[in-house]
Amino acid sequence: MPYADGSSVAASTKAVLDDEHVVVRGLWRAVDVFRWLALAYAVWAAWERHEQIAHLALGVAVLGVLAGWTLAVTLRPVRTVRAYAIELAIGCSAILATRLVDDPEVITAGAKTIPSIWPTAAVVGFAVLRGWRGGLAAASVVAACSFVEVVEPTPNTITNSIFGLLLGGCIGYCVDLARSSHAALAEAMRLDAARAERDRLARTVHDGVLQTLAFINRRASDLGGEAARLGAMAGEQERILRTLVSQADLAEVGRAVSGDADLRGLLRHVEDDDVQLVSPADAVLLPRRVADEVVAAVEAALDNVRQHAGDDARAWVLLDDAGDEVAVTIRDSGRGVPTGRLAEAVAQGRLGVSSSILGRLADLGGTATVTSGPAGGTTVEMRIPNRRTAGSASRHHGRQPDRRAERRAVDGTDGRGAS
Repeated sequence: MPYADGSSVAASTKAVLDDEHVVVRGLWRAVDVFRWLALAYAVWAAWERHEQIAHLALGVAVLGVLAGWTLAVTLRPVRTVRAYAIELAIGCSAILATRLVDDPEVITAGAKTIPSIWPTAAVVGFAVLRGWRGGLAAASVVAACSFVEVVEPTPNTITNSIFGLLLGGCIGYCVDLARSSHAALAEAMRLDAARAERDRLARTVHDGVLQTLAFINRRASDLGGEAARLGAMAGEQERILRTLVSQADLAEVGRAVSGDADLRGLLRHVEDDDVQLVSPADAVLLPRRVADEVVAAVEAALDNVRQHAGDDARAWVLLDDAGDEVAVTIRDSGRGVPTGRLAEAVAQGRLGVSSSILGRLADLGGTATVTSGPAGGTTVEMRIPNRRTAGSASRHHGRQPDRRAERRAVDGTDGRGAS
């Protein structure tokens, strides 16, 4: 379905999503018309047999209540379960009131009830509101009241009850189908609008942003050092954007942005001459959003090392996957954090550690601790629950060995360092 521009896509989609299916709207109008026609038929039926009615004034009063409700919902339509429950109660009460209006022998002879077919409007209303289940439920209530009113069922009572059940069930089923088709059409238009908008944005991104990020990545790799780290970040963002603008399947786009990501790969850019990354041989998968937040917290910790640990300080980033949780430890060989310094920084409004690290991990449902060793150096330990694998005993087959002790020997920190 071609569109001239993004605004026409949005306008067309909104028109469908905000509008109810034409069949449903037509049924609402039919209910309003049927209510008046049913009222006219009930008045005519009462007039035809007014000589048989024992208490004509009471019968007229009942018809007056029906007329008042019909006028009220015509002037101010209300399409809610509560409104139609009230209408159903009025119709059923009118059916039962027939025993007060007519003599028992007249009722037993098969005379029409005072409201006649007027309660059927409530049955159709429930069918439109709640589908075939609502239609059958309302029709069952009306049928039960009809049997109570007549005491001894007549062929007319049985026929009308069956007709009401068929009407409520069939109309409700048609409404369910209509709403299902409308939902399918709305979803198709959403996808079509998303594709059209993505194609428009893809041209702009491809002609400008992607080429710029690719150039930054190449030049930064040639320069090395800190520039190489920035270049790796630019390359990662280029990959994500290229996936967004090239995927034909919108589900694939969603997985590229919000699917699982390997935390090892996302942390590779932190390595340089002063930072060493130690990670498992297997992929450490986390939901994309969680992984991005963890990387941001690690970058914040390393920024603190560069700013406060001293010019000669080195740092080690240790990544460990324990199955139900992922641990990231950042150690440094710097001067350490004096006791009470973090609380003092918060009081001064400097929220680097408390917000960028501790706050991020708390938002992810994890924990972060900051400690300093007696001989200097700072350790930041982050623990993130891995909801992808939590409780999956078949995957991990028990607790995994603690690799952190092995890595202490590799990086030579002996447990004292890291911020």
